[in-house]
Amino acid sequence: MTGGKVNQVIDPSGRWSRARWVASPNADARPEEEVSLIVVHAISLPPGEFGGEAIESLFTNRLDAAAHPFFAEIAELRVSAHFLVRRDGECVQFVDTARRAWHAGRSRWWDARCDRRRHALNDFSVGIELEGDDHTPFTRAQYATLAALTGWLMARYAALDTTRITSHANIAPLRKTDPGPAFDWAYFYQLLLPAAVAPAAQ
Repeated sequence: MTGGKVNQVIDPSGRWSRARWVASPNADARPEEEVSLIVVHAISLPPGEFGGEAIESLFTNRLDAAAHPFFAEIAELRVSAHFLVRRDGECVQFVDTARRAWHAGRSRWWDARCDRRRHALNDFSVGIELEGDDHTPFTRAQYATLAALTGWLMARYAALDTTRITSHANIAPLRKTDPGPAFDWAYFYQLLLPAAVAPAAQ
């Protein structure tokens, strides 16, 4: 891997061959803008619990509001991410990367390339959810899958590099904290680009 790019055949469909496909209706067409940002999130449903189908149900509008008190608060949300990385390293893809997933919400990000604060981040970003929370260490399998997925995205989109990876907390600091202090950015970058010096945690 050199300069964040890898030699591989890129699937024009925008689906990662290593991911299990579960289509989300919560997506729409991107504007005419190249993907140039990766946003890393974390999610657990119910909060602090792992496993089960609740996350997939949320992203496909099938969450049973009566199944847990917390679900009643979120069952009507219409949200999605492009990818979910499970605790065992399995990757689930909900939205083709050529389309806009609804993951960033109200957010902003300083784009050093154009020297301005940008909004409407869903327009040009890919959202990756990790099954986890702020306090539980993520698994080695998750880091390995995240690094492989990020490498694939970098190969697919020329505008992506290690400076274009950020966290949900960074783009919505008053609302969100994920993926939280339990996420080891240095280890992630070590897997992503072994020969590169990891940039500051985003």
